[in-house]
Amino acid sequence: MSNTLNAVLNKIGADYGENIRGDSRFYMEVNIGRKADELGLADVKESYRNIYAIVPLKQPVSGMKVRVDGRTFVNYCQFESGIVLPRHIARQAGMPHRDYVAQDSMICNFA
Repeated sequence: MSNTLNAVLNKIGADYGENIRGDSRFYMEVNIGRKADELGLADVKESYRNIYAIVPLKQPVSGMKVRVDGRTFVNYCQFESGIVLPRHIARQAGMPHRDYVAQDSMICNFA
């Protein structure tokens, strides 16, 4: 499963790569299950349908924004690509990661 999960995470990193800034206050959520479905990976789609990757953005995007307490992201990890996942999912992926340190106040962008 980790190889197919890695494929989805790598795709998310590639899709948003030039818009990622790892220490940003602004972020958007990307549904891992939905992205897996786009890639035709049914096993990942079902297993991760309610899991979201956090993509820290260089700048805000147009659309609705919601302020979120940074403590929400305790026990999250950040990959080299910049995307952020809950620690238990990051461990399942088996890719190099580090603890994520969020800003005190984060802003979720809904595009």
